[in-house]
Amino acid sequence: MKQIEIPSKKFLKQAAKDFLNFQEGNKFFVFYGDLGSGKTTFIQALCKELKVIDNVTSPSFSIINEYHTKDNKIIYHFDFYRVKHLDEVFDLGYEDYFYSDNYCFVEWPEKIGEILPEEIVQVKINVADNGRRILEIN
Repeated sequence: MKQIEIPSKKFLKQAAKDFLNFQEGNKFFVFYGDLGSGKTTFIQALCKELKVIDNVTSPSFSIINEYHTKDNKIIYHFDFYRVKHLDEVFDLGYEDYFYSDNYCFVEWPEKIGEILPEEIVQVKINVADNGRRILEIN
């Protein structure tokens, strides 16, 4: 397990760089954390480091957002918070995304745990009393 501490938002860029350097070769990430813990904010920082040219927003209502990078790569961002049944995920054609060899960032993976790929990186975002974020990466 590795930990990355983010004392405040001004350290997000460096944390995202460190995270991506540490995870070289991995492309499927699941993010655990309470509402408001910073999952989307950290994914926005990761996308910026990956040179995404689109506006990175939470896919809370659409479930999935597709972003494009300057070098014509695709990144998928999922938010399964509102999913009530796995059938909704099957209807999306999740396999096409999950097994595409593109970056996948998944918020609320606990809602779809039984269909997650075997090769994933788990990221738990904890909020300390002083507001700093601690990423625990497995």
